[in-house]
Amino acid sequence: MTDGRTAFPSSDGTVFLTDGGLETTLRFLRGIDLPCFAAFPLLLNDDGRRELASYFEPYIRTAQERKVGFILDTPTWRANPDWGAKLGYSTQAIADINRQAVAWAKALRDENAEGEAPIVINGAIGPRGDGYRPGDLMTAEQAQDYHSIQVNAFRDARVDMVTAVTMNYAEEAIGVANAAQAAGIPVVISFTVETDGRLASGETLQSAIERTDHATGSAPVYYMINCAHPTHFESVLSGNDAWIQRLGGVRANASTKSHAELDEATELDPGDPVDLGRRYRGLRERIGTLSVLGGCCGTDHRHIAAICDACLPA
Repeated sequence: MTDGRTAFPSSDGTVFLTDGGLETTLRFLRGIDLPCFAAFPLLLNDDGRRELASYFEPYIRTAQERKVGFILDTPTWRANPDWGAKLGYSTQAIADINRQAVAWAKALRDENAEGEAPIVINGAIGPRGDGYRPGDLMTAEQAQDYHSIQVNAFRDARVDMVTAVTMNYAEEAIGVANAAQAAGIPVVISFTVETDGRLASGETLQSAIERTDHATGSAPVYYMINCAHPTHFESVLSGNDAWIQRLGGVRANASTKSHAELDEATELDPGDPVDLGRRYRGLRERIGTLSVLGGCCGTDHRHIAAICDACLPA
């Protein structure tokens, strides 16, 4: 097994898998209560850590069987000061939890160190507010200051990379990218879009990527789209423009429902895993830079297997 930044996803076409929808799987399929949709408290006890390990291990095995890389996320999408405070954790406690999350992920990597498939430890960063609704918007400078707490904790724990997921306005993405750049950590930015292919702020995906690149000196190693179904963004990814070639991965939702509909849902919509796999294949045929393949809300191991069947040679 290879690991660390020497195996970091790049433009050479090497495929990396991710997991699916961690929080939706734990809550809807495993019946685990997740206040504020936060998985990080599970790191704080043995039962929780075992639950997280049993969730990730099938995805790691699939990557090993397919002889592709795996990006192992820390369960820290909600582990920032604001969400931590809602759950009763101080800012210092949240920083400690982020460091613990990296140590836990490294131990899980060591326990699954079979074969030559690289496993990269990724510090997962979520939005300060609601991933579906931009609320109190920050400036890029405010976002850098805010997210530096989590980024610096990841740096101290020697994470391989960080990814800001479910970003819904450019200034927050710029702030995360600048914080990671200042900490010397490779950074990926993943935007989410509405059913019209635009960010919840109304900005186009093209504008968000181009503005982030301009403001950060192209700091992100690549960009991703997550927490939206391919039918929501396929239409805006036509052509061979430079901004499209900055896309390196997709972590789509299982459901074709809008964010508003998903927010109101009381049951999980698993969508159609086979159709999702075909759509990933279509995206990869159109965008040669897409090499990170995974899932988001509503997806589980069935969806990742279907994506592999559609996109990777047997």
